[in-house]
Amino acid sequence: MKKLIPIFVSCALLCGCGRRIPTDGEIAVVPCPESVVAGPGVFVLKASTRVRVLADGMADALQALDEALTPVFGQALAVETAAEACPGTVNIACDPAMPAEAYRLAVTPERIDITGGSVHGAFYAVQTLRQLIPLEAYTAGDVRAVEIPAVEIADKPCLAYRGAMLDAARHFFTVDEVKTMIDILALHKMNVFHWHLTDDQGWRIEIKKYPRLTGIGSVRRRTLIGKDPGGEYDASCRYDETPHGGYYTQDEIRDVVAYAAARSVTVIPEIEFPGHAVAALASYPWLGCTGEQYEVRQTWDIDDRVFCIGRESTFEFIEGVLDEVVELFPSEYIHIGGDECPTVMWERCPACRARMKAEGLKRPRQLQNYATARVEKFLNAHGRRLIGWDEILEGDVTATATIMSWRGTEGGVRAARQGNQVIMSPAEYCYFDYYQSEDCEAEPLAWGGYVSVEKAYALDPYAGLTPAQRSCVLGVQANLWTEYIPTFSQAEYMLLPRLSALAETGWSLDRKDYPDYVRRVRRLAGLYDVCGYDYARHIFR
Repeated sequence: MKKLIPIFVSCALLCGCGRRIPTDGEIAVVPCPESVVAGPGVFVLKASTRVRVLADGMADALQALDEALTPVFGQALAVETAAEACPGTVNIACDPAMPAEAYRLAVTPERIDITGGSVHGAFYAVQTLRQLIPLEAYTAGDVRAVEIPAVEIADKPCLAYRGAMLDAARHFFTVDEVKTMIDILALHKMNVFHWHLTDDQGWRIEIKKYPRLTGIGSVRRRTLIGKDPGGEYDASCRYDETPHGGYYTQDEIRDVVAYAAARSVTVIPEIEFPGHAVAALASYPWLGCTGEQYEVRQTWDIDDRVFCIGRESTFEFIEGVLDEVVELFPSEYIHIGGDECPTVMWERCPACRARMKAEGLKRPRQLQNYATARVEKFLNAHGRRLIGWDEILEGDVTATATIMSWRGTEGGVRAARQGNQVIMSPAEYCYFDYYQSEDCEAEPLAWGGYVSVEKAYALDPYAGLTPAQRSCVLGVQANLWTEYIPTFSQAEYMLLPRLSALAETGWSLDRKDYPDYVRRVRRLAGLYDVCGYDYARHIFR
C-alpha cells in the first residue's frame, strides 16, 4: 500500500485556521496529456470543499480522490450526489460518448470539473489532478487550502495495454508490497499488473487441488549469493543456506485482484508451461519425463527439466491448476509463459516420442506447440485468451494466441504481420532488472545489460509495421525479473523513474518529447518522495 508521509492535523484546522499553500505555477503531468490549455488564476481547494457526484459507479474515482487529498488535509472531502455541477465544488461526471479511459479535467477559479468516459477515465483524471497539487501541501502540515492552477486538459491513452510484470517466483513479495506495486502503476496510468507466480525457483499461488505445490514447491532450500563466478553453477558458487519461500493464498489473491480493480488495474497471472517447471516437478515428480524427485531450483539458469508432454496426466494437472486460476482472476487474458523450454528431456522420453508419433509431429519443438494449443483451447472454453512469450512462435502458433515479444521486437513484428495480437516488451527497452547506469559498480547487483531512462523512453512499438499491422499491437510492458532483487525497496529503485518513461510510450505515443518529459518527470519525482517510494535519484543529477 502507499507509504504516505503522516500528516497530523491540529484542532485549529478544524476551526478554519491553517496555511494556504500557493501553486508552484508548474503544469507538469506524466504521462503527457493529449491537450493542455493553461488558464488564468487558481482554484482554491479547501478541506471544506464539497465533492458533487453527477453519475453512478464513480466509487473508485472518489476513493482515489480521498487517497490524494487526505494526506493534505488530514481528512477526506465531503461527498454528495447531485444532478448538476455547482460553483465552489469538485464535480465528477461521466460522458459515455467518450472512450472509457478518456477524461476531461477543467480547473477554473470557480470550480473543478472531472468528466470520464467511465469510472476509469475519472480515475485517471484524479491521477492528473494529484500531479497539479503543490508538493509543499503534502509536507507543510496544518493545511487549510491549496491552490490548483487553472487548466483544461483533454486526454486519452494511445495504447489499450499498458503493463508491468513483477516476478514473485524468484523472490517473494508480501501482499502489501504487491499493492504498492499496483499503486505505482495507477499513478502512472498503467492498467495491467502481470503477476509472475510460478517458476523453477518457487511456486507462489495456492492451488487447493494440488496442495504440495505450496507445501513443497513454494520453498527453496537456499539461494545463490551474487553471480555464478564460473558460469557453470559448479563448486565455485556460494549460497546463503537460508530457506526462501512464501505463497499467496486464494483469499489474498482475491484481495489483490479487488484492490487492483479499484485502481483501474487488471491483474494477469502467469503460470509457466511447459518450461520453468522445477518447483512443480519437485512437488509432483510424475509431472516430469523421468519421475525423479527433484528439489526446488536454487540457481537461475535455464533448466532442462520440464513438464512431460507425452503423459495425459500432465494435461489433467495443468487444466486442474487453470480451473482454479480462472476462478481467481477475472482477466480476459491468462499468461502461460512458454519461454526458454529445452527439448532435451522430450527427446529422450518414450512417452513424448510416442506423442510425437501419434500427432504426426516431426520435431520435438512441435510438442510445445501441441501443448500450447491444448492449453489455449481449454482457456478459450472458459472464455479466456492466452498470452505467451515469443518462443511460442517457433512452431505453428494459433491465430488467436497473443504474443509478448521480449527477445527484441522481431517476434512481435512477425506475429503482427501474420495477424496475431502483440504486446511489445523487448529486453533492450523494457527489462528493468538491467542496470540503469553505466557505472555498474555504483548500482545494486543486476542481471546485466543497460537500460537508461532515455533508452526506455525511446521504444517505438510500431517500428517495422505498416499502419494496418499496427492495429495488432495491444500495447507495451515493463518486466522486472527478481533473481537479484531480494527486497521491494530495490524493486522500486529498479522501476522508478524508468517506469514513467514506458508509461508515456503507452499513454502518449503520438506526442512523445524527451526533453519535455525530463522537465515533467523531475516534478513527478517529488511525488515519489511524498509517497515514500525509492527511486534512482542519480538520474536527475
